[in-house]
Amino acid sequence: MDLAFFTDFLSSSLRLSIPLVFAAIGVVWAERSGVFNIAIEGCILGGAFGAAIGTWWFGDPLGGLLMALVVASLLGLLLGGLAVGLGINQLVAGIAINLLVSGMTAYLARQIMGASATSPLPGFNIWQIPFLSDIPLVGPVLFNQGPLAYLAYITVPLAWWLLYRTPWGLLLRAAGNQPMAVDTAGVDVQRLRYVSVIGSCMLGGLGGAYIVLSQVHVFTENMSAGKGFIALGAVILGRWNPLGAAIACLAFGMADATQLRLQFGSPEIPYQLFSTLPFIAALLALVLLSGKVHAPAAVGKKFERSGK
Repeated sequence: MDLAFFTDFLSSSLRLSIPLVFAAIGVVWAERSGVFNIAIEGCILGGAFGAAIGTWWFGDPLGGLLMALVVASLLGLLLGGLAVGLGINQLVAGIAINLLVSGMTAYLARQIMGASATSPLPGFNIWQIPFLSDIPLVGPVLFNQGPLAYLAYITVPLAWWLLYRTPWGLLLRAAGNQPMAVDTAGVDVQRLRYVSVIGSCMLGGLGGAYIVLSQVHVFTENMSAGKGFIALGAVILGRWNPLGAAIACLAFGMADATQLRLQFGSPEIPYQLFSTLPFIAALLALVLLSGKVHAPAAVGKKFERSGK
C-alpha cells in the first residue's frame, strides 16, 4: 500500500459515508424527540428521486437539491401525520412509507423522465480548498470534495452543539425521555416532534441528493440500497450522539469502500458476496453492543396529554 492508494481509499470511504452521515443525524434528531424514523430509507430514496427530477427539470443541481428537500419534507409530513398525529405504530408507518416510496419513485421516474431516465445529469463540481487541499493525506481526502460534503462537515458539530449546548436541545432530549415533563413546562410536545420528524426526513433527503448530484449523476430504482438501515445501525452504535453516529458512519463507509475494491480485485467471486460486507459489519457491531446501549425512554410511544 502506497500513499496514493491509501489516500484514494480514504477519499472513497468518506464519499460513501456522506449519505449515511446525513441520514444518521436525521435519525438522531427524530429519535431524540421520541419518534422512530424507520422511513429514513425512503427519505434517502425520495431525496435522490427529487434531486434527479429537479435537476432534469431545471438543468441545474441547485434545482435538484431544492426538489430533494421538498420531496423529503413531504415524506416527513406524512410520517408525522401517521406516527405523531394519528398515533399509528411508528415502525409500521415507517415501513409503509419505505414501500410506498420504492414503488412510486420507480414508476414516476419512468413516467416523467422517460428515455432520459438513464442519461447522466449535471451535478456539483468539486470544490478544492486552497492550501488546505495541499496538506499530505488529509488535504486530498477532506478538502477536495463537493459542496454537500462540506455541508456534512458543518452539520455534525452543529447538531451536537444544538443537542447538548442549547435550551432547544434540552427540550428535545426531554421529549424523548420524559415528554410529560416537557408538556408540563408549557411546550407543545406534538409540535416539537412534528418539526423533528420533518427535519429528520429532510436530512435523509440531503443524503439521497448527495448520491445523485455528487456520486452517480443518475437515478435508478431503489438506489438507496439499504443505506437508511445502515444509518439506523450507526445511530445505535453512536448512542444517539451526533458525533458517535458520524464516526460509525465513517466506519461503515470504509467497509463499503473495502467491498468495492474486493469486487474489482477478485472478479471471479460473485460481487453479491462482497456487497454484504457493510451489512455484516453493522450486524456484528450491533451484536457486540447488544444490551449495552439504550434508546431514549419514550421513543416509539404515542404521547397523550394528561386528562385526555
